[in-house]
Amino acid sequence: MTVHFHEEDLPAGLFAPGAALAVDTETMGLITPRDRLCIVQVSDGSGTEHLVRFGPGSDYAAPNLRAVLADPARLKLYHFARFDLAAIKHYLGVVAAPVYCTKTASRLVRTYTDRHGLKDLVKELLGADISKAQQSSDWGGPDINDAQREYAASDVRYLHAMKTELDKRLAREGRTALAQACFDFLPFRADLDLAGWPETDIFAHV
Repeated sequence: MTVHFHEEDLPAGLFAPGAALAVDTETMGLITPRDRLCIVQVSDGSGTEHLVRFGPGSDYAAPNLRAVLADPARLKLYHFARFDLAAIKHYLGVVAAPVYCTKTASRLVRTYTDRHGLKDLVKELLGADISKAQQSSDWGGPDINDAQREYAASDVRYLHAMKTELDKRLAREGRTALAQACFDFLPFRADLDLAGWPETDIFAHV
């Protein structure tokens, strides 16, 4: 496993055309318009992860990163896509779809538990342990240390393998089509978050 660190954009031509990409983000907090996007992690599942760091005052131009995220021929894999889609759209100005969300898939098939975090999924589905110790660290600082880089990389390292296992369970439970409908809606759910409905269920009766 190799982690590559880039400033402000990906190098051109890193990924094969049409390859599915695992994507994650690190921000200064959970309120997207307030808490700036600091890092975008991308992996094609080959065992190499790429981290793109954006500094304070960045214009987020990143033409190579934006192109691969916006490519409609590339499936983007996330864990909790709703948050990442909103951050990417707000700061990079692209809709990073089509979407597959491992947290959404987990909630549809792992109804025997309320533990749908990445650490829990990786442990159950793949038998691997990942550390979440750096989850609340300062991603906007001048230096991103080795522990932070490894944490960020681990957030995308397992998503391709997890999709394979979750797809088996979705098929087994007859929920593949329902999952796809949820994935298709997630960019619009992110739009609702950005437009001011982060906690309101507009489909609820009350």
